[in-house]
Amino acid sequence: MRIKLVSIFVDDQDKAVRFYTEVLSFIKKRDFPIGGARWIEVVSPEGPDDLMLILEPNSHPAASAYQAALLKDGIPCTAFESTDIHAEVKRLKDKGVTFTIEPTPAGEVIMAVFSDTCGNLIQMYQMIKT
Repeated sequence: MRIKLVSIFVDDQDKAVRFYTEVLSFIKKRDFPIGGARWIEVVSPEGPDDLMLILEPNSHPAASAYQAALLKDGIPCTAFESTDIHAEVKRLKDKGVTFTIEPTPAGEVIMAVFSDTCGNLIQMYQMIKT
């Protein structure tokens, strides 16, 4: 068994596609209608393209309540790894990304948290070399 895909809820799929592809530089792998929404897969340009992030609509009341509660409490919905967090934070700030937590040492990592503009906080981390 292995992890193949993970999904996050977004409040606007079009806005999410723009943010995750144009700002984070992920690559859109699939985008097709399913029910009243779309199945949207993005992959990292740095990793294997068989590990996908699904940008899932938060249209179900439980999904929107979950997403809103995480955001209200400042809890990231997922985390992405970086090999140079300081350069990545600068690159994202230059593209207008808002950080709620600047790069901060936290145990074996340096972590930062930013808004994806689609109702989520995303944690970014870099392992500290020992």
